[in-house]
Amino acid sequence: MPAVHLDEKNFDRLVMEEKTTALVDFWSPRCGPCRMLGPVIEDLAGQYEDRALVGKVNTDDAPDLARRFGVMSIPCVIFFKDGQEIDRKVGVMPPASYTEVLDGNL
Repeated sequence: MPAVHLDEKNFDRLVMEEKTTALVDFWSPRCGPCRMLGPVIEDLAGQYEDRALVGKVNTDDAPDLARRFGVMSIPCVIFFKDGQEIDRKVGVMPPASYTEVLDGNL
């Protein structure tokens, strides 16, 4: 299953109100490192399909969400559990950096 595309209309319902673990990638199609990270995020969406929400926020389309969460540099991956931020990774990291946080919070 591909990553869920999140925006101002569905973000709170899917990430903040659900009692679940979520990984949210704040990215832009104009960002080279973001495009490098894209396949990793899509792979994680498949790996964690039934256990966690893996979503993407295009900061060009949803700048208010980026501001709301203090995203200053992209790619920025923010992890949420039960609607609360629990961790964030800025820049491109190895896949294990993301799976470690997800696995520890399922």
